[in-house]
Amino acid sequence: MSAPPEQNDKKVLIAGAGALGSVFGGFLRKAGFDVTLLGRAAHLDAIAHDGLAIDGIWGEHSVGGFATAIATSSLGGPFDAILITVKSYDTAEITKSVAHLLAKDGYVLSLQNGLGNVETIESIVGSERTLGARVIFGAEIKAPGHAHVSVIADPNAVGSLDPSFDPAREAAAQRWATTFATAGIPSVYTDELAARLWAKVLYNAALNPLGALLGVHYGALPERDESRAIMDAVLDEAFAVAVADGAGLPFASATEYRREFYDRLVPATYNHRPSMLQDLESGRRTEIGAITGEIVARGARYGIPTPVNQTLARLIALAERGAPGR
Repeated sequence: MSAPPEQNDKKVLIAGAGALGSVFGGFLRKAGFDVTLLGRAAHLDAIAHDGLAIDGIWGEHSVGGFATAIATSSLGGPFDAILITVKSYDTAEITKSVAHLLAKDGYVLSLQNGLGNVETIESIVGSERTLGARVIFGAEIKAPGHAHVSVIADPNAVGSLDPSFDPAREAAAQRWATTFATAGIPSVYTDELAARLWAKVLYNAALNPLGALLGVHYGALPERDESRAIMDAVLDEAFAVAVADGAGLPFASATEYRREFYDRLVPATYNHRPSMLQDLESGRRTEIGAITGEIVARGARYGIPTPVNQTLARLIALAERGAPGR
């Protein structure tokens, strides 16, 4: 294990040290931040003993010197930043449990899948202390204490839902985007966070549920006419809902987005195994509610039919519970 990096005075809490959280925590610790990992005992015990190993497309790293905790009751703040990296269905619970540990001038950052996470955090700590990021790289835990970065489609995009509201908050978003990038995680500032989050939902909704149900990696899905037709329908429905939701997507139509999707985004993540597939294989709950479920719910709000997305959401719900009669 390499020697711990030189410390700086910024304290960061990774609230959910799974694959994504471990990568963010590892690179920030390597850059000298005082990082606390909150997560599962087996993973954190391995890190405490041997350090955190990160490998994959961003090189091989071994990082130590973390503080660790398996329960929020044992955390000590205040923290300059709290990075929320839990599954979307745990956002409210984890934010409520750590909100009191945020420094007076600190920020909570949602680095999560789906829609609604940033709004949930805002309702707990205030919009003036909430940032979000569109994160679109793939990572997985290979073994306790070992995170692997497999693919990246675009740099992370850090911002807020209303960049006109608070100049100090936007300056903080720019600082954190620069901090992540300097630490080795490609990142940029965005003043269009809602559009970036919606664009990721389009990408995830087309690939994650179908890939999980068929048990294949992303790149296999466009190669069959049948699965490609399902993805096209998913994107048509979701794009219509995004427009009604005022997402401000930088695409004139679903057809224009599909060109970006098939020509650039899918090839960049060709071999990635869907996170929903990994969840189903491990017997864990998926994030279908924050992705496809949000498309269906918002579609109903605007009177936009979403039958294909609704069917995929129901199939994933069945897969989570097991086939009827078993």
